[in-house]
Amino acid sequence: MDQTVKCTQAVKYVDKQAIAGAFGRVAAKYDTVAKLQQQTGEYLMALVQTEKTGIRVLDAGCGTGFFSARWKQKGKQVIALDLASGMLSHAQNQQVADYYLQGDIEHLGLADNSVDICFSNLAVQWCNDLPNALQEFYRVTRPGGIIVFSTLAQGSLYELETAWKRVDDYRHINQFLSLQTITQACRSYRHQIISRQYDQHYPQLLPLLNSLKGIGATHLHHGRQQGLMTRKRLNALAEVYPTNNGHYPLSYQIAFGVIYCDK
Repeated sequence: MDQTVKCTQAVKYVDKQAIAGAFGRVAAKYDTVAKLQQQTGEYLMALVQTEKTGIRVLDAGCGTGFFSARWKQKGKQVIALDLASGMLSHAQNQQVADYYLQGDIEHLGLADNSVDICFSNLAVQWCNDLPNALQEFYRVTRPGGIIVFSTLAQGSLYELETAWKRVDDYRHINQFLSLQTITQACRSYRHQIISRQYDQHYPQLLPLLNSLKGIGATHLHHGRQQGLMTRKRLNALAEVYPTNNGHYPLSYQIAFGVIYCDK
């Protein structure tokens, strides 16, 4: 696959083995920094009218199982799926789901029409081919079921990206699909796309950088960020980072998708 594919297309190159390793290493402390994921996941859950959509839920890209547990609390039967064995082991240790499956969103090891709700919170940005991932979601969801997903969209972290460009030539921020491209990937289905901006502010730059770990925001090369974060480089970044009343702002553009399975 051509690794020079631009972010305006729905197909890109992702080193999934490296990503799985990176996620596995942060599993134990993931929930302490995953505040954005918790906000977007709660909003995503609110898009599902649970009383009308059946009992079996696939949590695709479950991570630590934070939302697998939330679905269980609602009386659902949950399949927790993740690419990273470390994340899945953590979820299983917490007993957040009924079934645990290590697997790739783009190649789900599930039968056709086997779930009622397909839920995927901030996971599909790791996919090579968004239309293929959505096709897999659609395949495993029964007629009358629903698919809900969220993903980072183009324009996310522009403050940080702009600042890094003034410091070095490394790519520190992943390239995210445009809202138009995400919408286009849903064109074959009856769907709804909602765009929301989430703004965060930090008193210091280092906590801001730490908050990015594990959310698909930093650019990974063989599972690690490029460029060693020294005190000198951190200070250089802080000098060019735009501040607001002494705080460091960081904004996320999040696309929420709802797909209705009318097949």
